[in-house]
Amino acid sequence: MPLKVAVQMDPIEGINIEGDTTFLMMETAQARGHSLFVYLTDTLAMEDGRVFARGRDVVVQRVKGDHARLSAPRQVELSEFDVVLMRQDPPFDMRYIDATFFLEAIHPKTLVVNNPAEVRSAPEKIFVTKFPGLQPPTLITWDREAIADFRARHGDVVLKPLNGRGGSGVTRHLADDPNLSALLEIHAELAPEPVIVQKFLPSVTKGDKRILLVDGEPVGAINRVPQKGQIRSNLAVGGRAEPVELSARDREICAAIGPELKARGLIFVGIDVIGDYLTEINVTSPTGAVALKTFTGVDATDVMWSRIEALRATA
Repeated sequence: MPLKVAVQMDPIEGINIEGDTTFLMMETAQARGHSLFVYLTDTLAMEDGRVFARGRDVVVQRVKGDHARLSAPRQVELSEFDVVLMRQDPPFDMRYIDATFFLEAIHPKTLVVNNPAEVRSAPEKIFVTKFPGLQPPTLITWDREAIADFRARHGDVVLKPLNGRGGSGVTRHLADDPNLSALLEIHAELAPEPVIVQKFLPSVTKGDKRILLVDGEPVGAINRVPQKGQIRSNLAVGGRAEPVELSARDREICAAIGPELKARGLIFVGIDVIGDYLTEINVTSPTGAVALKTFTGVDATDVMWSRIEALRATA
């Protein structure tokens, strides 16, 4: 049965269709007979409990520079749609959180992917701590003394902003690096939020796996290899994607977290694995589907739509 699909995203005109997972989701939905509508979060409105957005109907095509045929803008009530994909990029700030409250008002009658309440309650770098034994030694705090103690015990560490994305602001600090205190001051000035301090994993030089899961089940993985002399493997900051198989440890990690993802309605998730350790569970706007399809032929978005269609058929 054809579905009416709304996509909450960043401006579609500016996306890079060669690597954009959201575009692949839309392309796959269209190929399966579903209609598409796109809108931005700043057009969301709630009146007397009803949620509206102003956006445009769209037909997509894989033609660089001409990838979206858009209608004139119109206002819609989001409850008229069967599915809403929440795919705007982080940062996971109050603007992002407010959007989850709007979408929570229509879910699950309109299926929001991912469940907005669970996206809000599963910050990507904190949610992972729910699964002890899967993470490397990790500290999340504002407290400088706690950071100094952690560093004294673990030596080389990696510093990350709690609500960062795409590898932005991630730095490595050797045990004798005198610059950590100054960098913590910069973090505090830029954003009054905790930081993450994590034991450095030398295996990151071999790559950081992005594993995609649909409804709690692993679909496939890519390996993201950092540039020589770098520790950040995110594709957005110059990492190189390459094919990789799921290891026994990868499957063990997926088996440990999969039931929780499914129970929370986190249908499309990307996890990051370095060596034997789970480092992040990405639930806001996970990427990697295009590279996975390129390397393996496996289309995680097709698996996602099969699952969504089954859920809507039983709603």
